[in-house]
Amino acid sequence: MEATEQSPAKRRKLDPNSADLQQDPASGAAAAGCPAAAGPASEAQLAHNSSHSDAAAAPAPADAAQQQHTDVLHADGVVQAPQGDAPAQQQQQQQQQQQQPGQQQQDPGPAVKEEQAAGNPAGPQQQQQQPVSAPVGAYTQREEHLMRQEASGEIEFAYVLNDGQPINMIRLMGLKVIFSKQLPNMPREYICRLLLDRRHRSCALVGRNGAVLGGITYRVFPQQGLGEIAFCAVAASQQVRGFGTRLMNHAKAMARDRDGIRYFLTYADNNAVGYFKKQGFTREITLPRDRWVGFIKDYDGGTLMEAVLHPKLPYTGLVDMFRVQKEYLDSQIRQLSNSHVVQAGIQRQRQPMPGPPHMRVADLPVPIPPADVPGVKEAGWTPSAKPGYKLILRDNSVVEATPANLHTYMEELLAALVACDDSWPFRAPVDPAEALDYYDIIADPVDLLLIGGRLASKAYYASLEMFAADVRKMCDNCKYYNAASTPYYQCAVKVQSFMDNYLDATVTEAAAAEQQQQGS
Repeated sequence: MEATEQSPAKRRKLDPNSADLQQDPASGAAAAGCPAAAGPASEAQLAHNSSHSDAAAAPAPADAAQQQHTDVLHADGVVQAPQGDAPAQQQQQQQQQQQQPGQQQQDPGPAVKEEQAAGNPAGPQQQQQQPVSAPVGAYTQREEHLMRQEASGEIEFAYVLNDGQPINMIRLMGLKVIFSKQLPNMPREYICRLLLDRRHRSCALVGRNGAVLGGITYRVFPQQGLGEIAFCAVAASQQVRGFGTRLMNHAKAMARDRDGIRYFLTYADNNAVGYFKKQGFTREITLPRDRWVGFIKDYDGGTLMEAVLHPKLPYTGLVDMFRVQKEYLDSQIRQLSNSHVVQAGIQRQRQPMPGPPHMRVADLPVPIPPADVPGVKEAGWTPSAKPGYKLILRDNSVVEATPANLHTYMEELLAALVACDDSWPFRAPVDPAEALDYYDIIADPVDLLLIGGRLASKAYYASLEMFAADVRKMCDNCKYYNAASTPYYQCAVKVQSFMDNYLDATVTEAAAAEQQQQGS
């Protein structure tokens, strides 16, 4: 190849206002440099690389100089797996409903089975022996659906080259039609010349009737182990069926296994970079420069991207590989954890809460020790360590922050807040008759009566931090609703300051409390 060879597509920077960047309404595809018109379900954008090194290339038409290096198409989407034959399912359901109640056998379901196994001493061992059903994601669903279509003969991915065979020539002409329609700015003579070049290979998506639905064409450099993608497009009527990723995976497998290619290179504009990233292409070029510089054309307006083809990766069977990995990982996790076991629910008893009926909280749950909740101990729960502080009660005794002592301390703190002269606005809920829009503005109203009811239940405040957070929430609500010049705002500031001073004086670190006890 000579370095002075001219490409049919002249290299130039993209102009967003150029006329040839506008979308062609007849083709359903976007021209170079402008976003493709695709819906939210489209997953990728396919690019056309029109800059090639071709030593024996014929002169291109004059209008080829106006063609951009990369044309972008949306050609991928998520397709839901078929749900089966609906009439047959309805007929089967009707037959089951006509059976006698004594003859019906219902499957208790996986949750109940796991629950029964959990109650059996040998349950965990039996569950580990059961086959693990790995979760299925959107990518797996789409790929499995396309694999079923391939197995049924609905679609086919064919390796096509100009070897003189009639079937390959027919498919090459079908690819020419697809590329000409989806890339309207590309000269048809140029597309035909590259497709018929014996150094180019194509991966064609073929339908059941033999019609070509899309394809990828790439130039092979066997000595460099390099392939340069020239065209990549799918028919407009097939661009929402998820063929883009599957087509690229087949192209990778064919290029690696049949052509000995280890690297794919292509130029992509900004709209196509996202698609190529999803297909494993990166902007970092690991291929040595002397193996590709001078073989492919440089382009100022595009991004050179590379994909390294792994020698052992099953590109057309990634779903099976992912499923085996997920099942193995899940089985190993189940040997170390019982988190997959579903425990029976508990019935919480509730008690009425004191206060006016218009309060937001009508009742409170009766406290249940964490150890009594089914599955908590089995999950490895242990009681938390003691807090790193001690409490000074009203009689000046320094006590550990046990649940009983903590409850006594919060009762004393609440009594001190109620007795505070500045707490008069918070001793009862806000009357809606006095503040019509209060409950529309304040989504979580708190007052001292509500705090007292929660404290009396012995089930709400599991820590001193939760109690202090409710008091601060009460003061913040008041300051949010009232102006800073109002007495209500000033009372909220003073009550919060009172509580902070109370906590600073009666909550001490454990080490300081021990020293205080030893000194006394």
